[in-house]
Order: sequence, then C-alpha cells, then structure tokens
Amino acid sequence: MSAIGSWLHDKIVDPLVQILRRGAEPKQLAFSAALGITIGIFPICGVTVFLCGFAIALLRSLCHPATAMLANFVATPIELSLIIPFLRLGEMITGGPHFELTSDAFKKVLTGQASSEVILSIAHAILGWLIAAPFILAGLYVVFLPCFKILVRNFSSGPISPRTPERKQKARDI
Repeated sequence: MSAIGSWLHDKIVDPLVQILRRGAEPKQLAFSAALGITIGIFPICGVTVFLCGFAIALLRSLCHPATAMLANFVATPIELSLIIPFLRLGEMITGGPHFELTSDAFKKVLTGQASSEVILSIAHAILGWLIAAPFILAGLYVVFLPCFKILVRNFSSGPISPRTPERKQKARDI
C-alpha cells in the first residue's frame, strides 16, 4: 500500500469503522458528518476545530463528537478551495468592491499589516459562508443519511438505534 493510502486508511478509514462498530444512530452520524464538514469549510483557516468543538458542546446529544471532528478534519483541503467562492458570494450579496487576490495582499495578512480592504474581504468570505452553510448542511445530510444507514447496518455490532433493544441471547445460542 502506498504512503498516502496507508495514511488515509490510518487517519480516516479506521476511525470511521470504529465509529460505525459502536452502533450509533444513522441520523446522528449523518447530521454530525454534515455539521463537521460544513464547519470545516469555514473560510478562516485554523479556527474550524474550535468552532466544531463549540458546536459539539452546544448541541450535546444531538451530535456525535468523533464523527463531527473526523468530518471537520476531512474538510480541510476543501476549505482552502472554497475561500474564494465564499469571498465572491459575500461581495455579490453586499454589492461590495471586488477584492483583488494578489501575493502582496496575502503577504500583508501574514505579517499583520492587513489593510481595511483585506479585513472587509474576510468579512465578505464569512458572510458568503453564513449564507451557504445552511444549504450545504442540509444537502450533505440528505446525501449522508442513506450512506450511514447502509454503513451502520453493515458494520454495527449492536443495535442500529439506542431505542432498538438488542436481541437477547438464549442459552442455546451461547
């Protein structure tokens, strides 16, 4: 197996299989995965883990923490590719000026010399994400729910739902 394949297996596939084997509710897993990815594509790099942790604490039993964090981790490469679309969406909604993305602007952000234009562009990107996030969350949930129903059925060792009682073993089954 290649180094990338081994890394993907160790960091994504194995944790997902462990989550599925614990027999969590498919609806909760689908919602948690959708939430983790939706928060994971927030357009400010480095804050998604904190936002995801806050959402998990706020939602408590509605959210499966490990699934949300795993999905948040998986969303990191997608996050970088969606910053510009969120920025442009925010600019379009506010009718704000088009921010030119140059290496000079990026350098100013990294050195702490960000101008008001850069700060306004960050606000536009956040606004774009805020507008898109409910649609992304709903769309991902609709896609993930049937997937998690199948995965939980195939990998779960316990009941599919906490409300579904486990089949009691009889003496002859042991």
